[in-house]
Amino acid sequence: MADYDTVLLDLDGTLCEYVRTKNDLLAAAFGELGVEPPFSARDYVERVDLYADRADSMVERRRLCFAELAEENGHDPDIGRAAADVYARERDHSNVRFLDGASEALAALRERYPLGLVTNGGPDMQDQKIDGLGVREHFETVVYAGHDTPAKPDPAPFERALSDLGSNAERSIYVGNNYESDVVGAANAGLASILVGEPPVDGSVDPLATVDSPADVPRLLE
Repeated sequence: MADYDTVLLDLDGTLCEYVRTKNDLLAAAFGELGVEPPFSARDYVERVDLYADRADSMVERRRLCFAELAEENGHDPDIGRAAADVYARERDHSNVRFLDGASEALAALRERYPLGLVTNGGPDMQDQKIDGLGVREHFETVVYAGHDTPAKPDPAPFERALSDLGSNAERSIYVGNNYESDVVGAANAGLASILVGEPPVDGSVDPLATVDSPADVPRLLE
C-alpha cells in the first residue's frame, strides 16, 4: 500500500454506533407522554430530510417531522413536537459507543498521522457523539458535511478537510463504512479510500481496500 501522510475518517458506523435504536428512542419519547408511537423509525427516517428547506437544524427538522407524522396518524401535532424534544434529550452522550476496536485504532492512527473527521450531519447532531466519545482532541479538523459544505458524496467536505490540514488528495486516504457517501465521495475528491464493510458488486468505484473492523485500519496502513 502506498505511503500516506494524512487520514480522514467518517464517524457513524465507522467509529461509533448508537446504544439504542431509533425505534427504542421513539418508544421512550412517546412513552414518557403516555402515548404509543404513532409512526415507526422507518417512517421518520424516510421523511425527515424532506424538511431541510424549512429548518436549519436537525432538531427543528425532527420537530416538524414528528408533528406532521403525529397529525397524519390521528394525534395533536403538539404531541409530536413534545415527543421530538424528549427524543433529542434521550439521545444523549450515554447513547453512543465505540465500535469494537475503534478507540484503539483511532489512538494508533493519531500517533502517526494528522487526522480529520468528515461526517454528514450538523454540529447539533454530531457534537454530542464526538464529545460523548471524548475524541475531539484526536482531530485537527472536523467538517460537518451538509452544514459547513454540501453533504457527502460531494467532494467539497473532503476538500475542506484537506485544506484545513494543508494536505493534498494524493497523499491522503479516507476511511468510512458507507459505499456511496464515503467511497464514491472520496473518489470524487481524488482520494483513495478504505471501506469498513463490503462494496456492492456493481459499484462504480473500488475502494483501495476493505476491512471487517476499524481495528484493522492501522495495521493495513503500516
